[in-house]
Amino acid sequence: MSLMKFQAVERDSIFTRLDFRAKLVMMAVVTGIAFLWESPLLEMVLCLAVVLAVVLAGVRLAYLRSVLLVMLPFYLFLLITMGFFNVEQVRALLGGRDLTPLFVFPEGWWLIGGVGMTIEGVLYGLNLVFKTLTMVLVIPLGVFTTGVDNMIVGMVRARIPYRVAFIFSSTLRFFPLLFEELQTITEAQRLRGLALETMGPLRRVRVYARVAVPLILGAMVKSQQLEVVLQSKAFSGSPRRTYLHESVLGPADYAVIALSLLLFIAALVLYFWAGVGRFGGPVDFIH
Repeated sequence: MSLMKFQAVERDSIFTRLDFRAKLVMMAVVTGIAFLWESPLLEMVLCLAVVLAVVLAGVRLAYLRSVLLVMLPFYLFLLITMGFFNVEQVRALLGGRDLTPLFVFPEGWWLIGGVGMTIEGVLYGLNLVFKTLTMVLVIPLGVFTTGVDNMIVGMVRARIPYRVAFIFSSTLRFFPLLFEELQTITEAQRLRGLALETMGPLRRVRVYARVAVPLILGAMVKSQQLEVVLQSKAFSGSPRRTYLHESVLGPADYAVIALSLLLFIAALVLYFWAGVGRFGGPVDFIH
């Protein structure tokens, strides 16, 4: 896929036909529910639903694989720290009861003797893993399935200040240029005999650190050029302007907004009234 088109999916789906305002509501509701729930079981179900929606929307599997590879070290660190050290918080969430040890290091071991990992701590770590993964993967449903121009119009129609919408859209347009320039610099280095594939991780990091200098300078030059262009066109940031694209809410958009709001209200009621979504609640791996 071209770096210049990394924002857009190539498949036509219900997500590409929705208005951006409906997608904003859906993204906000999914993020709010993911932030609310503490149950690793429900968080896993929500995360799998978002992954399925992202795949159906046409987002490439390479993007999902890249996200997982980037986040994997953080998730492993999260599971280890939650399993070993997050004892008091997990115990408080479970009403003060004792935790179930997964394994314990022998007492004779230096420094870590007697330290153990708990099942409940690992499950709480899984809750955080699915929570953050859901929040990260819900973004493509709105951003990758909407053209930048339609995105701006939708944000303005949603009463978001035009300057904020313009900065957001400019950022989306700016990233492909940076990626393209990074690829150009890397290819130039390869033509000079630089073989990144044969380098170790540390040496590769040093090479990319050197590449960062011309990349940052090029980004600064492009930002200055953008500033000059905006000034020459007397850009004021006023939303009172004409738009090439229209943003109209249809029946499907109203249905998505209504269902999203009902889902959020139901999640709040069940969470505070019946404990559904709480860690160790009625719908969880542990009770």
